[in-house]
Amino acid sequence: MALAPAARAQAPTRVTVVTSFSKEVTDPIRKAFERAHPAFTLEVQNRNTNAGVKYLQETRANNQVDLFWASAPDAFGVLKADKLLEKYTPKAEGIPKNVGAFPINDPDGYYSGFAASGYGIMWNTRYARAHKLPDPKEWEDLEKPVYYDHVSIAAPSRSGTTHLTLETILQGEGWEKGWRTLKAMAGNFHGVTERSFGVPEQVNSGQVGLGIVIDFFAFSAEASGYPVKFVYPSVTTIVPANIALVANAPNRAGGQAFIDFLLSPEGQEVLLEPSIRRLPVNPATYAKAPAGYPNPFKDTSLGAKVKFDVAVSDKRTDVVDTLFDQLVTFQLEPLKAATRAIHEAEAGLAKKDDPKARALVAEARDLIAAMPITAEEAVSPEIAGAFKGGKQKTARQAELERAWAAFAAEKYAAAKAKAEEAGKLVK
Repeated sequence: MALAPAARAQAPTRVTVVTSFSKEVTDPIRKAFERAHPAFTLEVQNRNTNAGVKYLQETRANNQVDLFWASAPDAFGVLKADKLLEKYTPKAEGIPKNVGAFPINDPDGYYSGFAASGYGIMWNTRYARAHKLPDPKEWEDLEKPVYYDHVSIAAPSRSGTTHLTLETILQGEGWEKGWRTLKAMAGNFHGVTERSFGVPEQVNSGQVGLGIVIDFFAFSAEASGYPVKFVYPSVTTIVPANIALVANAPNRAGGQAFIDFLLSPEGQEVLLEPSIRRLPVNPATYAKAPAGYPNPFKDTSLGAKVKFDVAVSDKRTDVVDTLFDQLVTFQLEPLKAATRAIHEAEAGLAKKDDPKARALVAEARDLIAAMPITAEEAVSPEIAGAFKGGKQKTARQAELERAWAAFAAEKYAAAKAKAEEAGKLVK
């Protein structure tokens, strides 16, 4: 007996994507894609950005992944340099060359921007009222004593978006001033989470008051009813989140179909859903956005102060992330203790001025801000080259990590001692 047409139809073919995005982002897009393309099913493998890059590097000889999908543009630069991406030109229309000063697509055609994102500060308005915290506007605001123990961040070594936030500050303010800002803020941190998602979850639930996040975490939380707000500091950047076809993809046609869907009018509109709230790269989509939705194609002030250089970020990614871990993540308690001592001394100075105490506080702040290496050394073969061992740490990398940790411990202890000496003078 002849099979009926439905029985003869082939089962949908699987399209496999490695992504750093949460289910709240991927599920609505997956469902919309499968409705538009019933010949395909989307299998989503969730890994943080750095882990996703390493996975593709380690499985290149037997690749089973069709697409890489993430927010951090420098991750795509690494994969492109490793020849792990395949060129593809999407069929999309109406997408500009740039968002702000940043190219939306790879000029060589290896990856495409599907959404734009910026970096900033989200806060829980109920928590802020209860603790009498002012609304922040700039990164420097988070250095103020009022925010002590109220701020959360993800480790950049585990979060590509946090790495880009750090790089934005370092490129926008310069290496020395940027690290001074970062470490002054870090002295007020409540903690450092392992995943990007952990920060908005803490802010949404009121575990902490403020978080340093990529914008869509805050926008989607606010749209879902959480009492949160978000601000772009003037030193921020708007960069594309990307999608790319993996070299030797087992389902090249399915991967291409998914990229085309993401950049189609229907795919761009899905980005406006409350659980996603990304910034579309097609300017026409903003006509359907809710009132007050940020539009980087109209608001030219967004990211205007920073001309983000992906090449610079790429050269020093591992160095910057390791510096942060050795100077902040693993030294958070000593850093907080030194910062608290400075705050107390400054509070005393506000009531009783003392030149010697003021000088001691300035010395303490300089000790906290001190860096073990310069910007030039961070990209040098001698230092950057030490972090090319992949899973196996080089002996030089381990040596640098120990040296940086010892440097931080010594500086923070000295800073605390000077601040405490200043505090005694103004009691």
